[in-house]
Amino acid sequence: MTPPESPPLPPPDGSAGLSAEGVSKRFGAVQALTDVTLTFPPGQVTALMGENGAGKSTLLRVLTGDHRPTGGRVLLDGRPLDLNSPQDARRAGIRIIPQEPEIIPHVPVAENVYAGALPRTRLRRLDRAGLHRRIVADLRRLGFDKVLDPTLLGSQLTAAQRQLVEIMRALTGAVPPRAIAFDEPTSSLSEHEVEALFALIARLRDEGIAVIYVSHRMKEIFRLADRIAVLRDGRVAGVVRADATGEGELVRLMVGRDLSSLFVRQQVATDRVVLDVQGLDTDDVHGIDLRVRAGEVVALAGLIGAGRSELALALAGDAPIRSGTVTLNGEVLRLRNPGDAIAAGIGLAPEERKAQALFLHRTIRDNTSLVSLGRLSRWRFVRRRQEKDLAQEYADRLRVRAPSVEAEVRTLSGGNQQKVVLARWLARRPDLLILDEPTRGVDIGAKAEIYQIIADLARAGTAVLVISSELPEVLGLADRVVVMQNGRTTGELTREQATEEAVLALAMADDLATTAPAQTGETQ
Repeated sequence: MTPPESPPLPPPDGSAGLSAEGVSKRFGAVQALTDVTLTFPPGQVTALMGENGAGKSTLLRVLTGDHRPTGGRVLLDGRPLDLNSPQDARRAGIRIIPQEPEIIPHVPVAENVYAGALPRTRLRRLDRAGLHRRIVADLRRLGFDKVLDPTLLGSQLTAAQRQLVEIMRALTGAVPPRAIAFDEPTSSLSEHEVEALFALIARLRDEGIAVIYVSHRMKEIFRLADRIAVLRDGRVAGVVRADATGEGELVRLMVGRDLSSLFVRQQVATDRVVLDVQGLDTDDVHGIDLRVRAGEVVALAGLIGAGRSELALALAGDAPIRSGTVTLNGEVLRLRNPGDAIAAGIGLAPEERKAQALFLHRTIRDNTSLVSLGRLSRWRFVRRRQEKDLAQEYADRLRVRAPSVEAEVRTLSGGNQQKVVLARWLARRPDLLILDEPTRGVDIGAKAEIYQIIADLARAGTAVLVISSELPEVLGLADRVVVMQNGRTTGELTREQATEEAVLALAMADDLATTAPAQTGETQ
């Protein structure tokens, strides 16, 4: 292992804060953690980084009582803790804000936040007036009063609001928090909500709480963190000061190699139009004209709520089209359901892979073969050997890290789950592949692999439509950028024209009619 180039941190006081001491964890034949020793000091934000599968989630689960370590121990202020459950960790003041919030759908925000500790009247009935006063006060205290309505039901909450409910649960318990871990907390938050979260984390740090922050977003890490701990292959690869290191060094610590050429950009687009959308109207998008050629990577850019995902769902047959035409390879399609789109040669890897794309309790084999069962079947019976061979071929090609293709998808890291979604469509070989936020929650090493997959698809003649909220990703991947706002396209930019400033100008254009046509890079 190459030692960090930045000045080493002075060793933290082992008697203060939350610590893992020689922690190891094995799941059957898989060694997830090996002799991990880390301290998370009070009053500091420690960023925990590493590739998907490096052991970050396993370490958090050990620290919060969800897993018992195979070896080593967890300490708080130098005292060993016996954590047999998350409840034990919570009683010790250790909290985690999970990436996938657990929400009770049929009760309002207030009852979700205080579940298990609801105020009662003397007759043991729910004290609704007291509950309302409490939630309003806590929302104002935490800075969430402008973004979270306490009367909304759990089923009505957006992904961002569900995350905020989890944060409130962690900060309003009977035992004051001593250490709080945030696991990819901004993956579904708007810019305004992110700012509120960052202000809250700064307050927690100033109050002397140990904050563990897990994210793949370098910009967030350098903004928030005092120190950065990197895991690689279940071991500590290094601990560095955030103000004395850079992205290049962190990448080397995470993946053991330099990724200076992250994007693979080659001009392979042809003149053959694969997708031709004219005047498309749905409930959410209006007057969409769009073309994607064989071998071309087109990025859909825009702010949250611009209508990009809604357009993708319409093209994939999952949202009704009111008017307009969708033509694929010269044939006008009638998209009544996703089956029509798949049969025509359109694939969609949706934004929410766990909720919309994967059967988490089924195997890699099952998930990979899902849209290819027709050619794997004979007399309506699936030929299991061919199915397994297909799944193994694409698991090997995409370097899915798993014991075997019979492993359940829920046991995989986020990056490997995304690779399974991609494997499904590579096995199907669609003419048009739509990738909605393909690298959300994915580490830098897996991102590089996904970018290579996209480049390979384009080189093979697939038309690729990418939706991404990360501007560097949009600019690095796309041959052409189509920008949306309020369900409409506001302009198109060629690769040469596309800059962060130009994309943002189109994404935030208030008057669609006055958007400058001179920046249009595609003639319809």
